[in-house]
Amino acid sequence: MLAKKRVFAMAAIMILSSALAACGNNSNNEPAESAAAGAASEAPKTENTEAAKDPVTLDFWAALDPSTDEGKSIQAKVKEFDDAHEDINVNLQVITYDIMHDKLVAAINAGDAPDLSWGLSEWFGEFNKMDALQDLTPYVDKWSDKANIYPNVLEALTVDGKVKALPNYLGIRALLYHEDILKAAGVTAPPKTWDEMLAMAPTIKEKTGKEAFGIAGAGVRSPQELIMYLAQNGLTVADKQADGKYKNTWQDNPDQLAKAAEVFKFYQDMLAQKAIKADAKTWGWEEEDQNFVLGQYAMVVNGPWIEGRSSENPDGMKDVKVAAPVYKAQPATFMEIAPLYVYKSDAPDQAWEFASYLMGSDYQQAVNPGKNPRSDLVSDSGWGKDFMALASQGVVFPAVSLGGITKAMEDSLARTTLKNDKPEDVAVWLSQAINESLKKTGELSGN
Repeated sequence: MLAKKRVFAMAAIMILSSALAACGNNSNNEPAESAAAGAASEAPKTENTEAAKDPVTLDFWAALDPSTDEGKSIQAKVKEFDDAHEDINVNLQVITYDIMHDKLVAAINAGDAPDLSWGLSEWFGEFNKMDALQDLTPYVDKWSDKANIYPNVLEALTVDGKVKALPNYLGIRALLYHEDILKAAGVTAPPKTWDEMLAMAPTIKEKTGKEAFGIAGAGVRSPQELIMYLAQNGLTVADKQADGKYKNTWQDNPDQLAKAAEVFKFYQDMLAQKAIKADAKTWGWEEEDQNFVLGQYAMVVNGPWIEGRSSENPDGMKDVKVAAPVYKAQPATFMEIAPLYVYKSDAPDQAWEFASYLMGSDYQQAVNPGKNPRSDLVSDSGWGKDFMALASQGVVFPAVSLGGITKAMEDSLARTTLKNDKPEDVAVWLSQAINESLKKTGELSGN
C-alpha cells in the first residue's frame, strides 16, 4: 500500500433515526477479493496513470448504527474494500435518515453531493428530477450480477430506460401473526382477505381480549401501508401519461373512485369491528411495532426487521409466523426498495466499482441475509424465503417527487379515521391533493 494512501475515515454524526427504524435497519458488505475480481473487471475503465500517486476519494453517506454488530460489520467490510484498492479512498460518514434528506438536497444544490449514499425510496423521484443521479445503465448492462437482481426491483429504479440507482436492500412487507393468539381464538390459519380478517376480529377480541390487527395511522409508514391497500384493490397513486408526466386518474374513472372509497371504508370497518385498537388511528411505526412485539394484538403487515426484536422480547416473538398480506381484489404488498444512490461525479468508474462491491453476493449475504435484492441469495429461514416469495407482488411509489403526495396520503387517513369523513369524499380529496402536489413540482400531465 502506498504511503500516500489515506487512512479509511468515518465521521459519526448521529445514530439511527426513527425513519431508519420505520423502514427497517439496513446495511451491506462483501469481501475485497470479490470486489476486485468482479466489479473491477466489469465496469468500463478510464486510463489513469496518476491513480497510484493520487487516489480518488469517494464520499459515502450511510445511516448505519455504529454501536450495533451490523454497523460494525459494515464498517469493517468497507475498510476491506478501502484497503484493497490503492487507487480509491472511501470516506464513510454516518448520517441519520432524519437529517440525511435535507443534507443531500443542500449538497446537490451546492454541487457538492457525495459520490454514494444510502437513501429512502421516497426520495428517488425527487433526486432524479434534480438530475443528480448517475446513469448506471452502461455499467449495469456489462455487470454479470445483473441477472441476479429481481427484475421488478431493477425496473423500479429505471427511468426512461436508464438505471438511476441500485437496491441497497428490500423491505418487503408480509403478514406477521401470533400463532398462539389465533389458536386461542379457535382460528387455525391466518386470513387471506380483508373480509376474512374483519369477520374473525370479533371472535379474537372476545376470546383473547386482544385486537386482531395493527396499522400505522400516522407517520412515515402510513402512506406505505395505504399504497399497499390501494394496490390490493387495483389502484395506483399516479400513472405515467403519454407526455411523460404523471396523473392520479381516479376522478376520471368512476370505477377507480369507487375502489378508492372501498379502501378508506376498510379503515373505518376495522375501527367499527374493533379489529384494531382505537389508539391505532394515531400510531406511528414505533407503536405499531412495539405493540405487536409485546403480543398486544394478533396480526400486522410488517417487514423482516421485526425479527431483530426477538432478542428484546423472546417470549413475545416466539410464536410469530409469516404469511402473505390480506387483500381485497388482488394480492399485493408494499416493497420498499431502499436505494443505494450513486451521484454524478468526476469519478464514475470508481463509484461504480465500490457500488457493485456493495451489491456483491458476499457482502449482501453477510449483512442482508433475509432482505437482500439478489434472487440467488434467498435465506432458508422463514424470515428470508417467506418474505422473498412475495417479491413478485411488490408495489412501489411512482418515480415522482413524493413529499406532498405522502403527506396527503397521511392526511387522508386522518380524515378517514379521526374525522370520520365519508370514504367517497376522502377518495376525491386525495385524488385532488395528489394532482395538486404533482402540479407544484411540475410533474402533472397536461400542465
